[in-house]
Amino acid sequence: MDRANNLQRPTCSHYGSGTESRPTTAGRPTCRHPALFSSLLSAILFVSSAPVLAGTATGRIAGILKDPSGAVVPGGQVAIKNLESGATTSTTSDAEGRYAFDAVPVGRYDASAVASGFAVSVHEGVTVSDGGVTTIGFELSISRSTTEVSVTGQAITADSETIVPARARTSDTASLVASIPGVSLYGNGGVSSLPAIHGMADDKVRVTVDGMSLVSACANHMNPPLSYMDPTNVGGIRVFAGITPVSAGGDGIGGSISVNSPEPIFAVAGQGSLLRGEAGTFYRSNGSGYGTNLGFTVAGEDLSMSYNGSIAYSGNYTAAADFRAAGPAASGKGWLAGNEVGSSRYESQNHALVLALRHKDHLVELGLGFQNIPYQGFPTQRMDMTSNRNIRANLRYSGQYKWGVLETLFYGDFTRHKMDFGNDKQYFYGSASTILAPGMPMNTKGLNLGALVQADILLSGRDVLRVGFEAQRYRLDDWWPPSPSVLPPGYTSGGMAPDTFVNIRNGQRDRIDVFSEWEARWNPRWTTLLGARSDTVLMNTGPVQGYNSGMMYNGPPLYPATTFNASDRKRTDANFDVTALVRYAPRATLEFDVGYARKTHSPNIYERYAWSPNTMVMEMINFAGDGNYYVGSLSLKPEVAHTASVTAIWHDRTKEKRAISVTPYVTYVQDYINAIRCPTAVCGSSAAVIANLTAKTGFVYLQFANQPARLYGVDVSGQSVLAKTAYGSFTATAVVNVVRGENRATSDNLYNIMPASANLAVVHKSGKWTNTVEELLIDAKANVSQVRNELKTGGYALLNLRTGYDLRKVRFDAGVENVLNKFYAAPLGGAYVGQGPTMSGSAIPWGIPVPGKGRSLYIGMTVRFSTD
Repeated sequence: MDRANNLQRPTCSHYGSGTESRPTTAGRPTCRHPALFSSLLSAILFVSSAPVLAGTATGRIAGILKDPSGAVVPGGQVAIKNLESGATTSTTSDAEGRYAFDAVPVGRYDASAVASGFAVSVHEGVTVSDGGVTTIGFELSISRSTTEVSVTGQAITADSETIVPARARTSDTASLVASIPGVSLYGNGGVSSLPAIHGMADDKVRVTVDGMSLVSACANHMNPPLSYMDPTNVGGIRVFAGITPVSAGGDGIGGSISVNSPEPIFAVAGQGSLLRGEAGTFYRSNGSGYGTNLGFTVAGEDLSMSYNGSIAYSGNYTAAADFRAAGPAASGKGWLAGNEVGSSRYESQNHALVLALRHKDHLVELGLGFQNIPYQGFPTQRMDMTSNRNIRANLRYSGQYKWGVLETLFYGDFTRHKMDFGNDKQYFYGSASTILAPGMPMNTKGLNLGALVQADILLSGRDVLRVGFEAQRYRLDDWWPPSPSVLPPGYTSGGMAPDTFVNIRNGQRDRIDVFSEWEARWNPRWTTLLGARSDTVLMNTGPVQGYNSGMMYNGPPLYPATTFNASDRKRTDANFDVTALVRYAPRATLEFDVGYARKTHSPNIYERYAWSPNTMVMEMINFAGDGNYYVGSLSLKPEVAHTASVTAIWHDRTKEKRAISVTPYVTYVQDYINAIRCPTAVCGSSAAVIANLTAKTGFVYLQFANQPARLYGVDVSGQSVLAKTAYGSFTATAVVNVVRGENRATSDNLYNIMPASANLAVVHKSGKWTNTVEELLIDAKANVSQVRNELKTGGYALLNLRTGYDLRKVRFDAGVENVLNKFYAAPLGGAYVGQGPTMSGSAIPWGIPVPGKGRSLYIGMTVRFSTD
């Protein structure tokens, strides 16, 4: 995501209560080497004092905000952006819906307006002349998202201005949020990274796509929610880092991420109809990645149809140097040549269709989506994705009434997922001419149905009450057909026959939630928000079976299928959340947000119901990417997290020249779902299991378990306009992120906690050009989990260069990632198991982290077309 753009907190929670936006940056949430921490903070303070040059010839922009019925909209946010300098200024409409910008430098501007319950409305390329008045009237259409909370400094949004430039360099939608303070990414497949917020990842983070609570239908979480939407179809992103209001979702303790496709567009009254769209393509040198996308909208004044389709390919990427010196000698296909990172290729195909109908203050949308991933390699997994097909549909209604806003959503999605040995993981014999194991198929299917009803009730000009109901019904089946046996003489199949192994049969995880939230703007200085949510989670699973009755375990079969089937597997978790937030703005240039949240999250299906302690089975249950072996636990309890945070924001009066935000936070988690060395009562009493209990190297046998934990840290972000000259504007941005995670029971470190990191950039804008010089500084990861034998990684610095040229009808983006071709291992990249062994060699050894990409050049072009 291009860090040249500001991100703002969602604004205007109810009519008559215009709120101020929070300036921050869209930069990667990274920090620094320890020695650089103080110098980076100094750099932020230094840039905040830089001079800004001003123009002289000015004009005026003014107008009125109205809704589809013609009624005026007070408290709306209006912004104008100078197309030459990139400078942006905002204001709020008054009680009669009027707004005005005085002393506006002459030139061409884009103007936008938004209000609670409405979509963003944009007027492009308006001209301001010397001494003239430019009148811009806005007709706001109903928005698909009514949940707007103005009282937390941790809510950050991104729009097309920051998303579009990133499309040429990534096909992984999760990477679009990696530039938000507090967010980092677990390494996974090329389009399937897992977001982490303040050290908590995957299911601990609440993720929605177009309002749908999607679920990963895979034991390795190869198909996480964000992988179902291609970056070319992302219209907006909202992230609550840490504290999430109850109206923004439950069943998560680490914050929330909401990704939405573009809002529907309609023809202006009297225009008749419109056709608007774009076609794009990209190429990336590392991995020889390429792809195309096509999107268009055909719309009248009240009916709109939009389509977006995309295809993305990539081969295995290469590291900056050969990273496998510690591994076995190359033999057959045991190791790829040179510095190629095995099992990192992918192909992704996505299609989305949206039909929208509006009538005055009402909007109905029907969205249909289809995804096909023929293959996706995973360097951190012993299996690859060999097929993933997802079909989804959602029906949404949004309506504006005299009493407030009503939103309903009904959705369903079906996923059919397959794993097996990819090209780089095939087992070969001798000279690699004979396949040892031609396949070990693993299949899953998931069915997800959900509903949401929410009302924003305007109690008064000061108060808004949000109430809602949410329900979700999820079913999962995970089964592994018998493995084919085409073997050389003297070798056996390992007993993966003759029956189908049933890992999860009719797994059930249903939720029923109700919530209520009161937001009050007491005066221009004080705003409060109080909310409570009740979550009931119902879980169960059917009987299971092994490949055969004599299936080998790590020791005596103390925990066979018969034992699991005889146990009581039904679980009901009665959870509740509480959120309290206070915003205080003592003066126009200073704001404080103080918050507390009690959040809960119940275990996922695999954490509770992965039943088999067989070594081969355990190594397939791994969404941590650490190469270890996992088994579930029926005794797991829900996680309960208590989070407190304070955000202090300093900015200039216009919020356009400089700003700095500091957010310290602390989270205590009762019954944090962690892992322990698998006890002999579960994994057996073999010598390997007993040695595993104290092993300090190698991949180990683990069982999911509850333990107390603490996470704490600070997010710092800053930006400042350095100068505005005849050659354009220069803006410096910086993001610093520090987080620590501790096991309070054992004093061990929590797994995969991002080390201190920093992102520094200077952005130059001149007319249609945007240029960025970015430096990523990542500290060494030394605080690792001993129980998981987590791998340490070294510190590094990466230089990235980016440029974009926007001609309105055509946009070009290009850049170089890792300009100096530095070798590094991403701290959250996981353990490398990306290739299969040969019969004359051995499996990928413990101790090799997945390396990051070497130098990569990318280029992208987008062509826009329209009839309006």
